[in-house]
Amino acid sequence: MIAIILMTNMNCNKTNENKELQNEVQKYLDSYNIEFQKLLTVNNEAQWKLNTMIIEGDSITSKQASDAAEKFAQFTGSKINIEKARKYLKTKDKLSPLQVKQLETILFMAGANPETVSDIVKQKIKAETNQIGLLYGYKYLIDNKEVTTNNIDDILRKSNKLEERLKVWSTSKEVGKTLKNGLENLRNLRNKSVQALGYKDFFDYQASEYGMTSDEIMQSCSQMINDVWPLYRELHTWARYELAARYKQDVPDYIPAHWLPNRWGQDWTAMVNSSGINLDEKLKTKNAEWIVKQGEEFYKSLGFSELPKSFYEKSSLYPLPPEVKYKKNNHASAWHIDNNLDVRSLMSVEPNTEWWGTVLHELGHIYYYISYSNNDVPLILRSGANRAYHEAMGSLIGLAALQKPFLQNFGLIGKDETSNDTINLLKESLDFIVHIPWGAGVMTAFEHDLYSKNITINEFNKTWWNYVKKYQGIIPPTDRGEEYCDAATKTHINDDAAQYYDYSMSNVLLFQFHDHISKQILKQDPHNTNYWGSKETGKFLKDLMYPGASVDWRQHLKNHLGSEMSAKPMLEYFEPLLIYLKKANKGRKYTLPEKL
Repeated sequence: MIAIILMTNMNCNKTNENKELQNEVQKYLDSYNIEFQKLLTVNNEAQWKLNTMIIEGDSITSKQASDAAEKFAQFTGSKINIEKARKYLKTKDKLSPLQVKQLETILFMAGANPETVSDIVKQKIKAETNQIGLLYGYKYLIDNKEVTTNNIDDILRKSNKLEERLKVWSTSKEVGKTLKNGLENLRNLRNKSVQALGYKDFFDYQASEYGMTSDEIMQSCSQMINDVWPLYRELHTWARYELAARYKQDVPDYIPAHWLPNRWGQDWTAMVNSSGINLDEKLKTKNAEWIVKQGEEFYKSLGFSELPKSFYEKSSLYPLPPEVKYKKNNHASAWHIDNNLDVRSLMSVEPNTEWWGTVLHELGHIYYYISYSNNDVPLILRSGANRAYHEAMGSLIGLAALQKPFLQNFGLIGKDETSNDTINLLKESLDFIVHIPWGAGVMTAFEHDLYSKNITINEFNKTWWNYVKKYQGIIPPTDRGEEYCDAATKTHINDDAAQYYDYSMSNVLLFQFHDHISKQILKQDPHNTNYWGSKETGKFLKDLMYPGASVDWRQHLKNHLGSEMSAKPMLEYFEPLLIYLKKANKGRKYTLPEKL
């Protein structure tokens, strides 16, 4: 009896000790979250201005952005926060899972800006701000006339004149010369920053957010590429012959970069128009505002709330009027300014097919922000379950937005209008399949070499084009010496570094989500769905979105889909196309290897 009483007392004492520790930790976390939100908001506001009002010669905005970023970095990377997080994590078995998750997140955020190398952090922040200014403030000139990136993209999508295409493509790459030295400097500063907290390099640091090593990320990327390679090889063969016929040229072994309808060859969808569906022509009868509002109506039909009034007041959704004296970042993005109710989007919406899908995609991010901004998710955990989840949510709706029943719902296609489903499937593959050798291959391999292997500045362009040829089967139209830095023309290399594989993972995840919605909820063919008005679909998406990063992403996936991340649903979706292309390519010369 005495032993039982002593054991009971010991357990009570242990429970009380745990509660005291948890209370102490919670008090620290509450304080951290409050200060985090305050500094995050100021930093994001400064970055928003830097991206939406680019004025040549304006050093004030850049300085304000640098100052705000520096203060945010000083807090997240402070020695006190690092020491406290490490101290509490030594007793994590006595803490709640949510507390442990927050402490691990605090340490991860500190890795980018540790106070122990404050001089390096200051230099890095300044360098990143300067790089953004150079990239988005760059003047693209064709025949001494300034053009926008929208102008460049439009010509590459539509022109059949090779001379014009070469001129435009070459112009799009000139900015790389301006960014080359800055990229080398950023690589060095980013590596030194995270190495101060024990990471091998910046690539290793970014991989750790998935709970994976650099090698595991590279293996995962290789698996994704190998999974889709048989279909990509067929697409590459088909594209070589299709483009050669279009431009009246001999069929090349590798595709000249300026032949493709995208500056980086990451999206070939403009090569085909869905047979029987000319969406661009239909959308020309609308305006940009209509596209954005219809996107919101779609989410509302699923059971999501209307967008906050501030979204329309504070966002920058449309191209700038020609008379204004400033520029803005033309890359579509969604912003969560305060990790709470201030959500915005930066776009340049025009009434065309590309922006139709992009708007639905970006609103997917916005509604993800709104969904996990709830009392159950601490401020520092208000992000995707993993980084790929966010893109998967956006891309999932982008896919659904271009399927025939969905378009019919908006009156963009007649109820009796027919289309060639094989060509539609081809068009989708020129986005989702083509993107994987680019994202998991070229971008990931280059950034791995940049950060983990420290390739020299005189190897940047050679390394880049070696990977472009290996993974995409694309070659430059002219000699691209080391005076160029074609990798740096991709925005993510500069301001969203060493995590581009997120997009490839998101493509795999989105087809898993779409397969579940189509078969288990809508009971529809995955190729022919209409999400509109399905409250059950909305609930499924909300349940995925609600916990943000407060859960383990692998377990979260198993809980909702019953499986781990797998390309199987994607391969099943495109199986009819693989069969079709093998017949179309019969007798043609294949130039990509059967296996990488």
